[in-house]
Amino acid sequence: MDILVINAGSSSLKFQLIDMTDKSVKAKGNVERIGEDGSFLKYKAHGVENKYDKKMSNHSEGLALVLEKLTDPEVGVVKSLDEIGAFGHRVVNVGESYFDSVIVTPEVLADFKTKVDFSPLHVPGAIAGMEGALKICPNKPNVAVFDIGFHKTIPEHIFKYGIPKKYYDKYKIRRYGAHGTSHYYVTQRCAAWLGKKPEDINIVSCHLGSGASITAIKNGKSYDTSMGFTPLEGIMMNTRSGDIDPAVIEYICNKEGKTVSQVLNMLNKESGLLGAIGTGMSDMRDITANLSDPNVKMAYDMYAHRIKKYICAYIGILGGVDAIVFTAGVGEHTPELRETVTDGLEFMGIKVDHDKNFSAPRGEEVEISADDSLVKVYVLPTDEEMVIAEETMKTINKIK
Repeated sequence: MDILVINAGSSSLKFQLIDMTDKSVKAKGNVERIGEDGSFLKYKAHGVENKYDKKMSNHSEGLALVLEKLTDPEVGVVKSLDEIGAFGHRVVNVGESYFDSVIVTPEVLADFKTKVDFSPLHVPGAIAGMEGALKICPNKPNVAVFDIGFHKTIPEHIFKYGIPKKYYDKYKIRRYGAHGTSHYYVTQRCAAWLGKKPEDINIVSCHLGSGASITAIKNGKSYDTSMGFTPLEGIMMNTRSGDIDPAVIEYICNKEGKTVSQVLNMLNKESGLLGAIGTGMSDMRDITANLSDPNVKMAYDMYAHRIKKYICAYIGILGGVDAIVFTAGVGEHTPELRETVTDGLEFMGIKVDHDKNFSAPRGEEVEISADDSLVKVYVLPTDEEMVIAEETMKTINKIK
């Protein structure tokens, strides 16, 4: 069966068509600037990438163009839409009623729309993507796979906040986490590298991309994670502040006459590395190339320190770990950062081999720990789309 995995944002739609018989990717790409001027599709199949400029006012039109190219006689990979067995959709968070993957129905979509405030930056795009798929292919099953799903196992004393109990009881305000499909995937791969079953390993998984989260994994399950009620909590990120004293929000509101929403927008989109450097720079490739600049170096040190702090804290609550895993764009492609955040942790049995680290081939799984390191350190490229495809298959099979 071929499954079309869709990751829809507010104005974008990323996709992969995966053949589940051999887990191969037949085609992939992304639609950008939906509803804006200059919208386009980048489409890669048969080893060739093409760009198609076309006005797309909504996600349905974006998905229609994707499906058109997938079945195109020249660049397509399937003869007709009949060959696509199902659609799998990434959904960040619509509350604790939805940890497990579900078949998307009109009733489910209607319920999602009442829970957009759990992830207002992400869920509207996901809903638009699902509505587009149901409109164009009404007879194909659609499955929603949730970013928070892997974090279902976090214990109550860890996922609850130190606020009045009524706010959890009434509004379900709690730690939800994110990047669950990524943390799940690298847990499975790390277990394979260690030659153990997932339930027999404790690891710290570092998903470091433009958005970033760190997860303590105990006996193969999520035990604690850095992101919280929203993806704003946790380590400093490209444009997100990460952990901050909540009183700062009121302080800025009072000093500058801003609303809470305006300050939260600033903390999400104008902070982190971008805000700390103050020159419009946030890409880690640019940052590591400009560490001679004092502002850049300060921001880099802030970022690295917070990652190291979470790693050490999670090793502590797990009582030791078998491995530390780096994944996602920054984690996979920035040896300087991997070395910085593990430097000085020899007392915890963690030692990275400099040569292995800096010569690690990009896009490949590799061990970078020294031969005498008591804790293994791995770089494991993530594959969230594959997890979504597999979850889609499992969910469909449950109802057959």
